[in-house]
Amino acid sequence: MKPFEYARARSASDAVGRFGPGAMYLGGGTNLVDLMRLGVAGPDRLVDVSRLPLDTIAPVGDRLRIGAAVRNSDLAADPYVRTRYPMLARAVLTGASGQVRNMATTAGNLLQRTRCPYFQDVTRPCNKREPGTGCPAIEGDHTNLAVLGASDACVATHPSDMAVALAALDAEVHVTGASGDRIIPMPGLHRLPGDEPERDTVLDPGMLITAVELPPPPPGASLYRKVRERASFAFALVSIAAVLDVRGDGVVAGCRIALGGVAHAPWRAERAERALIGGPATGEAYLRAAEAELEQARPLPRNAFKLPLARNLIVRTLEELTP
Repeated sequence: MKPFEYARARSASDAVGRFGPGAMYLGGGTNLVDLMRLGVAGPDRLVDVSRLPLDTIAPVGDRLRIGAAVRNSDLAADPYVRTRYPMLARAVLTGASGQVRNMATTAGNLLQRTRCPYFQDVTRPCNKREPGTGCPAIEGDHTNLAVLGASDACVATHPSDMAVALAALDAEVHVTGASGDRIIPMPGLHRLPGDEPERDTVLDPGMLITAVELPPPPPGASLYRKVRERASFAFALVSIAAVLDVRGDGVVAGCRIALGGVAHAPWRAERAERALIGGPATGEAYLRAAEAELEQARPLPRNAFKLPLARNLIVRTLEELTP
């Protein structure tokens, strides 16, 4: 592991002030430390933000503010979250293991890097790790990589379960930096690869996430479901966070759908949502909406199985949410 300086921040503004060229923020370290051991990340300085007073979960009016340093285990176990945002609690619980959730933070979960095998192997080229070197996954092992929103430069997927639920809940991410404070909506924090796959988010260097804020829970029933290769410590082949509000006359009044495991960012299924709102809450309508969303998919030879998997997952989840 490359030698580095270590600094413990006393406040958010102190953390931003200590940031500079070659610096990275350190929260729970569950992703960053692994990447440092692999040689993927080699910061010159770590600015420790894990002890900042950003570890509370508190209602703010009819909204909920989640501090950036809240541990995943605490978020999933919080009674307010479990009661008002059960989809979020379930999403967090499907991620990693109990030991990792005890260390991982809200901000770190959002900012974790892809688990693409080529990104994590420094002996192989990777446009995300070294721009301009190529994307061997396109011709190589892409079984669990992107079918939506990818580019010729990168077909990696974002691994977070929590981020998928937050995208469906229209969460807002509060950040601070040298130029001041910002609020970034979700979806909107993460970006698709385009020709700059090395940029996972819209954050500028030195920007620090301080909190995630949730609006009031949307009307209707919600569910997070994850399809994976094994029951524990596995990233999603496809996952879904869905909210469905059906009127008494069987018409869809509101619908939110976000998909995980299929793109470089949590994928908000806006085409499917538009196709459903105002229409009948039936299996046939759900199937048409899923197919409308997946028309834009561009699978590779060994991950085309994700399309029927995503289609069936959307239909089954919406049927389960239908009263």
